[in-house]
Amino acid sequence: MSRTELAKLIRERRAIKTGYNQKKVTKETIMQLLEESIWAPTHGMRQPWRFLFVDKDHLPSFAKQIASTYPEERQENRENYLNEPNAILVVIMETSDIPKQWDENFGAVATMIQNFWLLAWEEKLGIVWKTNPHIYDQKVKEILHVKDNEKIVGFIHMGYFDEIPEEKERIPVADKFEVFES
Repeated sequence: MSRTELAKLIRERRAIKTGYNQKKVTKETIMQLLEESIWAPTHGMRQPWRFLFVDKDHLPSFAKQIASTYPEERQENRENYLNEPNAILVVIMETSDIPKQWDENFGAVATMIQNFWLLAWEEKLGIVWKTNPHIYDQKVKEILHVKDNEKIVGFIHMGYFDEIPEEKERIPVADKFEVFES
């Protein structure tokens, strides 16, 4: 792939939040994409990630359990929301009491997610990285068997798509770029 092709892929990638078609997202496809995605930079080769895959068949039970952690008046809304994608990938990060390592781990996981996103895009598998309040809820961590030294980085909602959303403008780099001159 040339730099031009890579730049095009980076620019064309979108968050696909809705409008998934009925094509099944399989465990095998996700594992293949992750096998390539984990080649992200990772300080000290810690590779601080782990994954929990929820396919369409198991999504109703998963959604009901996660929604149960919300106040009763919000549970139906949250359950419906979590049933919208065709699959969910929960990305879990190993944390650290050392702030530098915590930041390095988060950077590695975020980079790995970007790799996954770009690879999924090539397959017309739409994803969006969700950081809803439930990822911080201790009850959700218990339901998903997240260890004390781990953090849920996000729920990656996934599904194949037919239509590409419009491009949203970015703030030009020149507006956010400075040169240090002492």
